[in-house]
Amino acid sequence: MVRSSLAVLLLMGPFGIAKADWIDPDTPTEAHTTYSIEVKDGKPPGGEDVSGASSSPSENINNPTPSPSEKPSASPTMSPTISPLNRRLYKLVMSDEFDVPGREFGDGKDPKWTALDKNDYTNDALHYYAEGNVRTNEDGELVISTEVGDTDVVGFDEAKLEKVHEKKHFRSAMLQSWNKFCFTGGIVEAEITLPGKPDVGGLWPAFWLLGNLARHTYVGSSMHIWPWSSNECNDRTEGGQQINACLHSDHWGMKTGFGRGAPEIDIFEVQPGPIKRNVGPFHYSYVGQPFMSSSYQVAPGRAWNRPGAGYWPGPGQWYDDIKFGNETCLNILFYGNYNHFAGDPHPEKQDYWSDSISYNRQLHQEHFTSKHVYRLEWEVPDAEAGHDGYLHWFLDGKLVVAMNGTGITNAGFGAEITSEPMYILMNTAISTQWGFPTKCPDNCPCETYDCGTNSWAKTCGFSGGFCEMMKDESNPIEYKVNWVRVYQDPNDEKQKVGCSTPERPTKRYIEAHADKYKRKEDKAPLKKVMHGGGSCEPSAIGEAADSCGGEKRGTCKKRCECNEGWTGPHCLVPDGSDPIDWEKSSTLSDLGFQGFVAPPFMIWAFGGMTLFLLILICYHTDQMNRKKKKNQYTQIHGNA
Repeated sequence: MVRSSLAVLLLMGPFGIAKADWIDPDTPTEAHTTYSIEVKDGKPPGGEDVSGASSSPSENINNPTPSPSEKPSASPTMSPTISPLNRRLYKLVMSDEFDVPGREFGDGKDPKWTALDKNDYTNDALHYYAEGNVRTNEDGELVISTEVGDTDVVGFDEAKLEKVHEKKHFRSAMLQSWNKFCFTGGIVEAEITLPGKPDVGGLWPAFWLLGNLARHTYVGSSMHIWPWSSNECNDRTEGGQQINACLHSDHWGMKTGFGRGAPEIDIFEVQPGPIKRNVGPFHYSYVGQPFMSSSYQVAPGRAWNRPGAGYWPGPGQWYDDIKFGNETCLNILFYGNYNHFAGDPHPEKQDYWSDSISYNRQLHQEHFTSKHVYRLEWEVPDAEAGHDGYLHWFLDGKLVVAMNGTGITNAGFGAEITSEPMYILMNTAISTQWGFPTKCPDNCPCETYDCGTNSWAKTCGFSGGFCEMMKDESNPIEYKVNWVRVYQDPNDEKQKVGCSTPERPTKRYIEAHADKYKRKEDKAPLKKVMHGGGSCEPSAIGEAADSCGGEKRGTCKKRCECNEGWTGPHCLVPDGSDPIDWEKSSTLSDLGFQGFVAPPFMIWAFGGMTLFLLILICYHTDQMNRKKKKNQYTQIHGNA
C-alpha cells in the first residue's frame, strides 16, 4: 500500500495524475493478456512434430528428455530447475502498434525508442546507422530500410591504433529503447517480416535484448561490462568484470559484493543464404541457411576444454539442461568470444571468455514474405524459491529452444540467467562476419565492399546476388514490424518495468560515465523528447504529421501543439513513463551517514525548526523594511 501511494505521489503533476505506462492505446483488448507457452520436446529431422503449444493451462511444462549418452545428444536431459505447474497469466506492460504513418525516431523524437545516427564500429560493420532509415508506413508497420549509399565517417585503424577517415557504402537503421524502456523478466514478442531474400547472404537482421549498462555501438560502455552476468567473487570476475562481487564500495547506488554487467539475449539473428545443411560450413549441422540464431551470450564463459567451431561438443564441453523444438539444432558454428581490450594493463588477468549458448532454427521463404511472431519468455532466478530462472524462445507459438538456468549455474563458471534490466533493439546490419563467403574468392582483394560501383575488385567479395538484390528498386530491403509487446506477471515482484531498479540500479552509474554513452558532439546521451513543435499545415486532415495527428492528438498553430497524453514533434505517439520511478532520491547515506535512519520525532522536530526559522527571518526582514521606510520619511519631512 505504501509503494502504491508513493507511486501516485510521484506521478502527480500540476495538472493531476500523468499517464504512467507504456501501453499503446491502439493495442487490441484481446492482446492485453497472454499465457506462458508449454515447453514440449521437438523432433529430430524426419520425426513426428511434438513441439506445439499446449492449450491446456493445467499441464506440467517440465517434460524431461531422454537420458544423456556418451556422445552429444539432440535432446539433453533437463535438470530439476523448478518450473511452474500451471501456465501463467501475464499482463501487458508495453506495446507499440506503429499504426500511425510518419512517425520519427531520431534522438528526442520518441519516448520509447531512439534511432541511432552514427557509425557502427562493431563486428566489422559495413553500414552507417541513419535515423532517416526507419519510419512507420501507411500499413501500420515500423520499417527499417537498408540501402546502398555513401556516408563519410571517422573510423579506427586497430593495427595503427589511430582514427582514420573512411566511407561506409551502406545505410541502415537500428532502433533501441536504451535508458527509456527496460524490463526485468516477463515476455517480449513481435510480429515481423524479415528483409531481403532467403537464399541471398549478406544481411544481418536482429531482434534482441541487452543489459542497460551497455549501449550498443558505443563501444566504451561495453568494455568489461558485456556480456557479464555473475555474482561470484573469483579470479576471473575480479580481473574481467568491471563491476564485480569482489568490490566493497557502494558507488552509484550499487550494492557491495554484487556483480553487474550487460548480458545479451538474441531473440533472433537471421542469416539468409543458399548453403543447405550438411554442406560446406554446415557439414555437421542439421540446419543450414536461411536460419535464425536464438542465443544467450554471457560471461564468464568456459576458459578451457571448449568445443571447436563447426564441431559438436564432446562430453562435458558444453551446457546441459537445454531442449529444443522442430528444425532446430545447436549452433556449432559459434561458441563465443575471447575478449581482449587494447590498453588493459594486465591482460593475463583482465581478458575473459564469453559464451554464446545458441541454437539455430531453420527458416523458409515464408518468413521473408509474410508476418510471423517471435517470442521470448524470461524468468529471472529466485534463490528463495529455489530455482535458477529460464529462457524460452518460440516462433509462431512453437518451441525453438528452452534453457534452464540450472544448466548454466551447474557449469561452475559463475554465470547465471540475467536479472539485469534489459532494453530492446531491432536492426539490420551488413558485416563480413555474417553470411559472406567464408573464404575470400580467388584473386579478389576483399578490401572494399561497395555495391555502388561497377568495379569487380569492390564487388567480388559479396555473396552471389547480393548487390543485385540491394540495387533492385522494385523490391526495397525492408525489415517490417507490425507490433512489439511486453508482458509481465502482476503477482511476481521480481518482474519490473524500469531501466534502474532497486535491485539493479543503473541511473547514477550512467550519469557518472556519460561520455561512454554518447558521441563527442552530444551534450548528453539522450535528448529530452519533443512535445510538439513540428511543422504542420492548418488545412491538413487525418492522423498524419502535417495535421499533428488529428484532433485527438494535437493542433496545428503554426507549429504542432500536443494534447494531453500525446508527444513527439508531431504529436503522433502516446506519451509514456514507468509506472513506478524506482530510483531513490539522494539520502543521508549518500552523504556518508551509512545506515542512518531518522526517527519520526526527529523529522517532525527538524521540520518545525525549519518553519520557525523561516517565520523569524520573514518577521526580521519586515521589521527592517519598516524601520528603513521610517528613516527615509524623517529625512524628507523632518520631525513632526
